[in-house]
Amino acid sequence: MCSSDLCLDHIAAREPQVEAWQFLDPDLVLKQARALDASGKVGPLQGVPVGIKDIIDTADMPTEYGTPIHKGHRPRIDAAVVALTRRAGGIIMGKTVTTEFANRHPGKTHHPMDHARTPGGSSSGSAAAVGDSMVPLAVGTQTTGSTIRPAAYCGCVGYRPTWGDIRCHGVMEASGSVDTVGLIARSVEDIALYRDVLIGMIPQPLAPKPIDPPRIGFCRTPFWSQCEPSTQQSLEALAATLAKADAKVTEVTLPDAFNQIEDAHRWVTSFEFARNRTWEINHHYEKISETLRNNRLKDGLACSFEKYRESRAFLARLRRMMHDVFRDIDVLLVPAASGEAPVGLNATGNASHCLIGTSTHVPCMTLPLFKGPNGLPVGAQLMAARNNDRLLFEVARWVFGSAA
Repeated sequence: MCSSDLCLDHIAAREPQVEAWQFLDPDLVLKQARALDASGKVGPLQGVPVGIKDIIDTADMPTEYGTPIHKGHRPRIDAAVVALTRRAGGIIMGKTVTTEFANRHPGKTHHPMDHARTPGGSSSGSAAAVGDSMVPLAVGTQTTGSTIRPAAYCGCVGYRPTWGDIRCHGVMEASGSVDTVGLIARSVEDIALYRDVLIGMIPQPLAPKPIDPPRIGFCRTPFWSQCEPSTQQSLEALAATLAKADAKVTEVTLPDAFNQIEDAHRWVTSFEFARNRTWEINHHYEKISETLRNNRLKDGLACSFEKYRESRAFLARLRRMMHDVFRDIDVLLVPAASGEAPVGLNATGNASHCLIGTSTHVPCMTLPLFKGPNGLPVGAQLMAARNNDRLLFEVARWVFGSAA
């Protein structure tokens, strides 16, 4: 992992093209590094530079939530994930760009490998910063696909934990029913270590390899037809490769009820998001983008409480069904995104492939295993049953090695 001064040098060279950072103060970074050295304390993230998505509170840096409404806002205290990162010896490099209120309206960030393309969102800056080697670790969030999708686009390992495991205190709430913190890194091992830090555990090394051949369910989800042909072919080839490497690969079909997951997720998240933004609607409606006004806010304000409760109950039923899906498998293998990052900076790409994991609260990880027709990264997504995050890491590392 790079030191903070080397990361700063790389950021200085690359930031004009990538624009991953909303706030970056090199003097503050070096001040943190000197204070850490002077303290004599040693932690599991000792001196590791970390990027923090700009909807996560930092006491010594602005937190602006991707909107001019909160320009210059200074929280009083660090979010829980920031405080835990500092306690473990991590250095907060700065605040990474987010879409407006972690929703659809993009920020300024470009894809690190093709500046004409989106890096994905809403954790745009976090994924671009790791994908461009500006930092080895970054924190994002996920309400639909805001960690998995940009990590897949930018060639990173992205992780969405079991819902509720990593505390969201001090993180702007979009939709509390499904919101999670997300982590982006260059390796499965780094994700596992950082996750242990953020749940307050002494980091434990992953097992060298799974005790038994992993049981992998290859699933053509209800959104399979939205994948580019090259993505479908890559995933099918990966399933065959893993079977040859002694994994027990079976084809899994989700219950028909999962065909309705998109509508249920839309109503739940829109209802909650609109009510969470009531102050901004009341006082600064004109500063909210048309993209947000005409989509999630419009849906949320139109959604009745009865429709919201009905949709929440439906997602709860899907979670019970998802538990049954994992009875005979360790992980599901599914798309992380439709394909390579799309051309253009006015949208962040298709998030549908992340709906199942997010809505059912299961842990998910994307691995940068493929290249698309233009030579850009395409991720493969693995999901495990709730509370089986460590199993997810161990199988993911095995898949990484077997697919190489």
